[in-house]
Amino acid sequence: MQLSSTLTWLVDAAAASPGADRFLAELGTRLVADDMPLAGGALTLAVPHPIIARRTWLWRAGNGEVIEAVGFAPVGFGGAGSSSGDAGRSWLARLAGGAVHEDTVGAGEGGPVLGWIGPRRFTEAEADRLREAARFAAAPLAALSARATLSAALEAYLGRRSAARVLAGPLRREVGETIRAVLLYADLRSFTALSESEPPAAVIAALGGWFDCIGGAVHAFGGEVLKFIGDGVLAIFPVGDKPREACDAALRAVASAKAGMAHLDTTRREQGLPPLSFGVALHLGEILWGNVGAADRLDFTAIGPAVNLVSRLEGLCRPLGRTVLISGAVAAETSATLIPLGTHVLRGIASPCAVYTAPDG
Repeated sequence: MQLSSTLTWLVDAAAASPGADRFLAELGTRLVADDMPLAGGALTLAVPHPIIARRTWLWRAGNGEVIEAVGFAPVGFGGAGSSSGDAGRSWLARLAGGAVHEDTVGAGEGGPVLGWIGPRRFTEAEADRLREAARFAAAPLAALSARATLSAALEAYLGRRSAARVLAGPLRREVGETIRAVLLYADLRSFTALSESEPPAAVIAALGGWFDCIGGAVHAFGGEVLKFIGDGVLAIFPVGDKPREACDAALRAVASAKAGMAHLDTTRREQGLPPLSFGVALHLGEILWGNVGAADRLDFTAIGPAVNLVSRLEGLCRPLGRTVLISGAVAAETSATLIPLGTHVLRGIASPCAVYTAPDG
């Protein structure tokens, strides 16, 4: 059986594509080289992600450019997003004068969708060739989808940096690296009382609002949430060549989170609900970032004296009557104006810690 260069590539090499964007661009380029009149193409994949239901990549034949569009999933328990390729279909229809040709790849419902458009309507023979390419694309797209599913699941539970580190390293205990980072530890006040006095749905909504504020602020300023610990959050801002940048970013994230929580409390008061008080601490130090756990059940996390110190420092927020506390290590690096609160002994920490707060902390 003599295969075209496109089908040969789909059989022999397409599964090794680094991502769906490059797969689509290579497939489109090879189809054009095999005399298929294309103006553009689209590939849509369903995604197991907390807020994204589908990802669509859009390829323009004229310049080889690939852009991406996402479709968002409904919010709440039981929400199931559509894997429709409508984003690709709409974009293709505006790209050229032909009719959009689409194929669902594979036998399962909700599988990948490949779409194409040309400068004119495809002939029946050309449409048959596109359908044949879609059939040959089933195996490599299954491999790409499996990799994307694994990556998306790990990112949702671990964060982008940690997920990439897990995928790149061996799944063995005590494998990791020492990195320098600004650590952020935060938790809600009186959460136990809230849990006992409110129905579970109200408690989950409160946690969701809190985590959206603190997690969204961390990610907006380049940090990464490592752990949700009950009502607590552990996040890091890795330090590169300039510690000041990481320290300033962490302080901006805290200010953003405080503003978000003030807005959330306004909404809660309008609903007759109590405000959510919280404490946040920042510290700069070295952490071991990697695998810990049992022989066959691992956790990817950060451990070390710096983690212990930031959690103990946050515990001082209530006694000192402050929302934000900052260690001397961060204060020594940041360009922000801070207020000194003296030196304090932290439980379980050998050396006393110089403590600061923000002007509105």
